[in-house]
Amino acid sequence: MLPGFCTILLRFRSRMPALTSAKCKRMRDLLNSSILHCPARIRQVVLRRLREDSAGTDELYHEKNEETRVQKIGRIFIGAALAVAALAATAQAPQPAAHHWAIVVHGGAGVIERATMKPEIEAAYRASITQATEAGAKVLEKGGSALDAIEAAIQILEDDPLFNAGRGAVFTAEGKNELDAAIMDGSNLKAGAVAGVTRTRHPISLARAVMEKSLHVMLIGAGADAFAASVGLEQVDPSFFFTERRWQSLVRQLQKEGRPIPPRPAGAPPPPSVTVAEIDAPGAHKYGTVGVVALDRKGNIAAGTSTGGTQGKQWGRVGDSPIIGAGTYASNQSCAVSATGTGEYFIRLGVAREVCNLVYFKGMTLQQAADQVIHKELESLHGDGGLIAITPDGKLAWSFNTPGMFRARLTEGGKLQIGVYNDEP
Repeated sequence: MLPGFCTILLRFRSRMPALTSAKCKRMRDLLNSSILHCPARIRQVVLRRLREDSAGTDELYHEKNEETRVQKIGRIFIGAALAVAALAATAQAPQPAAHHWAIVVHGGAGVIERATMKPEIEAAYRASITQATEAGAKVLEKGGSALDAIEAAIQILEDDPLFNAGRGAVFTAEGKNELDAAIMDGSNLKAGAVAGVTRTRHPISLARAVMEKSLHVMLIGAGADAFAASVGLEQVDPSFFFTERRWQSLVRQLQKEGRPIPPRPAGAPPPPSVTVAEIDAPGAHKYGTVGVVALDRKGNIAAGTSTGGTQGKQWGRVGDSPIIGAGTYASNQSCAVSATGTGEYFIRLGVAREVCNLVYFKGMTLQQAADQVIHKELESLHGDGGLIAITPDGKLAWSFNTPGMFRARLTEGGKLQIGVYNDEP
């Protein structure tokens, strides 16, 4: 671009004797110096400005009054010099700092105690939580969005029979697996949720599709599955979600409560000849849910939650997980939260949004806000459960008032931290 500037300057020098005056020489030197130190992008803009301003200078060649000619030429040079200065200042303005990514994962809260957890089962849970966390971290490390990381991590948990989501979901009193999920983008407050899904393999992906490919926030039941099929999400037979241990757990509960036992689901494998032992203590997944909150390198946060609900639920009951503001919430102005617990209490309290409100309006730290909601406000209603949370500046927190909560967190450049019991950090 410099030859172009030289051409214009030489044009002024050769055709305007007034340019040899002291005033014009100083202006010309100022412009030359500015141009030579400009980045290529700025030189292009200034070149265009000079060409536009000099397009009508033929009248200057015939201007008899030297003072008038100098003033007109000066305006051209000063205008160009000001453009150089303004553009240079813009180019040198500090760019937004890159953020360090972070991710927090939970696999549900409940009666999770060492005394009733076999070592090999505990190891299996820790391995699964690790796998999900690392899957989300891998997405973030490659520059992926918080939403992408959440979906990747939760899909793994939805396919793992250990967790009460997707293929490990508990049964309703009617012997069905009815799945709920929600996801929320903290950068724009967009959200998607589904409830009572029975045929979509990954409810979290369906929740995201509701957010991104529909005009709605929540879809339920057969309509939600139909929408999933229409946007190409994998559909499966309801028997896909059947697991023997969840089925037998339902049977034991219904027998204990004196409620009728529904027929074994169609498509389920034949019953085993021996009773399948419970790998968890009774009530371990009473509040079962999986969830993820994440921060990406752009500084955006998001939250996602997926669950099979409560075992033996009736009448189309829906808990807090797919309710935006109760079990799931995210805003770049405050924090992102995924909760797990007694859904009815979490809905009444609006747990996820309450945490964010305490951070935003009262200036609490994230951990203070999480503990305030779980250990004071929720307990005052006699509610049980827990949550995970994250802020746009990378603060992480979890809090729960149950004996245990499967959980993990990882930050860019940091070490993976995993916990199960309430006596772990």
